[in-house]
Amino acid sequence: MSGAQAFGAPLHVAGPEGPWEEVCDRFEAVGRAVVHTTWGEWLTAALLDPELRALLGRDRPRYRQGPAAAGRLAFAVSRVVMKHTAAAVLGTAPAALDIAYLPGGQPALRGFGGELWLSLAHTEELIVVAVSRGGPVGVDAEAVTRRVSFEALHGQVCTPQEAELLAALPEDRRAARFLRLWTLKEAYTKALGQGMRRGFATVGFRWDGDGRAVLADDSPAARAWSFTTCLVRDRYLVSEACRDTARDTARDTGRDTARGRGQGTGHAAGHAAGHAAGQVEDRLRDDPGPLAATGLPPAQTVRS
Repeated sequence: MSGAQAFGAPLHVAGPEGPWEEVCDRFEAVGRAVVHTTWGEWLTAALLDPELRALLGRDRPRYRQGPAAAGRLAFAVSRVVMKHTAAAVLGTAPAALDIAYLPGGQPALRGFGGELWLSLAHTEELIVVAVSRGGPVGVDAEAVTRRVSFEALHGQVCTPQEAELLAALPEDRRAARFLRLWTLKEAYTKALGQGMRRGFATVGFRWDGDGRAVLADDSPAARAWSFTTCLVRDRYLVSEACRDTARDTARDTGRDTARGRGQGTGHAAGHAAGHAAGQVEDRLRDDPGPLAATGLPPAQTVRS
C-alpha cells in the first residue's frame, strides 16, 4: 500500500452520485476519509435537488442572506457535499442529517457526538470534506500559487525554532515550506475546534526522519495526532490533522487498540508516506508552471 493510500489521500467525488464506494472502503479501513471536488461539479445537481431545502437545513437562512450570488452557491454546495459525504459513510440519507456548529465554527452532526467528526475547507473552486470515526479531524486547503510573506507573518505563524529553520532555507523553498506549515497549523487548530482563534505561533511542528510533519511536543497526547499533506488537482495543498482517540488510549495503557482498525502498520505506512510521489517544495522551486495547471491528476502525498 502506498503512503497516499495508507494515510487517506483525498478522493475525488464528482457529484452526489459518487463514486462513494472507495470513500466507504477507505473509511472502513482506516477510520477516516477525505474527499475533494469543486463546487462547479456539484452545482447543477445541488440546485436541482428537490431536497435542497432539507439538505441545507439550519444553514438555509445563512445561505439566503449571502451578499453575493457566487458566494451563496459555493456555500450551498459545500454543505451539500459535507452531508453527502457523512451520509455515505453512515449509510443513511443526506437529508436525514442535521449539521450544527461548535463555538469555534467546527461543523458537527447532531446526534453523533463522539461517533463522527467532520471538517470542511474550501479555497477558490475547491471543496474538501473530512470525516473520522476515530477522533477529531481538521482539513485546510490553499492554492500553491498563493504567496504568503514569511517576512511579514513569521512572527504570527512560526515558533522561534520554525522561524530559524525556515530563514535558513533558500527563498523559493522557504515559501513552499511556509505555505505547507500554514495549512498544517490551520488543519490542526480546526481539529481542536479553535481555528484561527488560536495563535499559530503557539503550535510547533518538526519533520521526522521520513519527512513527515509531527508535533514538536513529544508527549503521548501529541503522538496520537497524525498529519498528511497532499497535492490535489496539481494546484492545491490539502493538509489533514487527525487524532485517533483509541490510539491515544493505547499509548496511555500500553495496548495497541488501534491495530484492529488497520492502524498497527503506522510506522511502515509513515515511512511510505515520507517517500511518496514528489516533493512539493522541489516542484514549486524547479517547475512551478504545472502546479497552476487545471486537470484532474490523482492526489499525491508530499513531504519536505
